Amino acid sequence: MSELIGVDVGGTAIKLGRFSSGGELLAELECPTPQPAMPGGVVTAIVDAVAALDPDRRASRVGIGLPGPMDAAARVARVCINLPGWQQVPLAEWLEPQLGRRVTLANDGNCALMGEAWRGAAVGYRDVLLLTLGTGVGGGVLLNGQLFTGQGGAAAEPGLISVNPDGPACNSGNRGSLEQYCSIAGLRRLLDQDPQTLDRLARAGDLQALEAWREYGRWLGVGLSSLIYVLTPQLVLIGGGLSAASAHFLPHALAEVEQRVQAESRLGLEIRCAALGNGAGRLGAARLALERLND
Repeated sequence: MSELIGVDVGGTAIKLGRFSSGGELLAELECPTPQPAMPGGVVTAIVDAVAALDPDRRASRVGIGLPGPMDAAARVARVCINLPGWQQVPLAEWLEPQLGRRVTLANDGNCALMGEAWRGAAVGYRDVLLLTLGTGVGGGVLLNGQLFTGQGGAAAEPGLISVNPDGPACNSGNRGSLEQYCSIAGLRRLLDQDPQTLDRLARAGDLQALEAWREYGRWLGVGLSSLIYVLTPQLVLIGGGLSAASAHFLPHALAEVEQRVQAESRLGLEIRCAALGNGAGRLGAARLALERLND
């Protein structure tokens, strides 16, 4: 079978991988996301990067993860709320003639979940919730072994659920969304330091840093509690850049879940960190290309 390309489009970087049909990484490349990250500039960057990654054209299928919902046919990026100019962008249609390859699109959180389910921490699980904690809060849902995207393709945006109806405004139009409390910006509202500094301070025993992480974990636990009541998953995975500091906040999130969620709704539940780091999204995008774009 032909090889696959997975692309993870972020606000600051575009990460690409070329994979075998079994998910083995054969080559990788990362390039900066054009600023501003308008659709035209991102298309040019992807075309150039794919040409550099696969000059011999070994891959015939490309999966692309983006920070927002796709249409049900996985051809149109409906909106990317943290990228400018991304409303109803027919990205697959634009890319296919330039790449000379078939293209499918997906939410980046869904891609990360599919990567973890293929070769990461969710292997063997059929009901999984993934949260990615970073610049935003994304994620995905696996139900009975199938990626859940809803009737229009836009389901499973766990970062956009409300945890405080009077909280800060969200780019989605919501207020007090989980993203406003558990993104990097939400963490900075608690203590105005970057996550790496807060991690270092907490490891050194700084009381202010430890309290900020405790409060961060509390908000994460509040959001998880609502999601667990709806989904009752086997496994909750915490990914994204902030998961590197999970030792400081995950125990507090777990305590909040235990307090808020009745025992029957968390029977057998496991909550832990994802395994694949920043490589999960591109791997999962490749997996979706394999599943959707059959030769």
